[in-house]
Amino acid sequence: MNWTPPEKVLITGGHEIGGLQAFAEALQEGFAETGIPGEIVRPSSLTKRWHEIRSDRVLKLLSTSAILAAPVVRRAICVAHSTLSTRDKGWSNSIAKLVSYRFTNLRSSVPLIAVSHYVSHHLSDVFSVRIDGIVSNPINSFFLETYSSAVCERSYVTFVGRLVRCKNVHKLLPFVRDLLSENPELRCCIVGDGPERAALEESVQGGGSRIEFTGTRDRSFIREQLRRSKLFISGAANEGLGIAYLEALSQGCNVAMPASGGGLEIVLEQVGRGVHLMPISLERKATLSVLRTALQTEAAPFDLQQHTPRAVAHAYLQIDRRFSMEPFTSAQTAGAES
Repeated sequence: MNWTPPEKVLITGGHEIGGLQAFAEALQEGFAETGIPGEIVRPSSLTKRWHEIRSDRVLKLLSTSAILAAPVVRRAICVAHSTLSTRDKGWSNSIAKLVSYRFTNLRSSVPLIAVSHYVSHHLSDVFSVRIDGIVSNPINSFFLETYSSAVCERSYVTFVGRLVRCKNVHKLLPFVRDLLSENPELRCCIVGDGPERAALEESVQGGGSRIEFTGTRDRSFIREQLRRSKLFISGAANEGLGIAYLEALSQGCNVAMPASGGGLEIVLEQVGRGVHLMPISLERKATLSVLRTALQTEAAPFDLQQHTPRAVAHAYLQIDRRFSMEPFTSAQTAGAES
């Protein structure tokens, strides 16, 4: 069977400030660079696109929230962006996704791709879900534009992401306040919104104006904020890969993350240089020691070529080519990894 490129790609997105939306926007850009138009759609709107989801001329990239539609979609690639978390998403959501993953596995023509080896091993070892390949997340080209580090005055500790419990911002803020007390020139910026925002803002009342909550902001603001930041922090121990990590590294920030999750795969050789690992427990003494070291360390150059939109879009087209010509089998899985 001869493979032909899709005439169009439908990509399911997510929250405006979340990783799924950044993933979708970067992939849309990557497919456009290959000459294939892409459209970002909400998972809930797929039922209104029946003709396209059943068309073999349209490739569908289904994010975790949209995988429930996999049994009725033709020419689709399902993407597992994260591990299953009942604490974050609830039992009903997690069970629904697990059932959907297993149904996807029953269709040999629909591959299930993970964004990291961490996600792959979690789903396969714990839940017996077959993963057919690994393709790392892309980063929008907007963050790959060159800039002069000489003009950047870095005086911020920054977090970017949804303000939900699993990000553990509530655990990190006391350490940030300690850092601000030790470094009078330092400030903190929390970019994003979510159900935890009000409680987080209340927890730092009386700390002055050196901790800023900006709410959801566009990527221009985020890039400029990262260029003003010495350190990017995250407390998510089960991060699938972390597009926010890629964005921070691209702008010359040091990144501090728990010693767990797919983010570790991004630049293992940078651990102790551009990437600093906090204990998973976020124990106070050890965590503060890591953050102090990260503030004093110069960020190292980081090669993002494998995360460019075009490179990642090409990887998905290669997977589409393979399963279109011959359904995936467990023996082919290793060859599908990128």
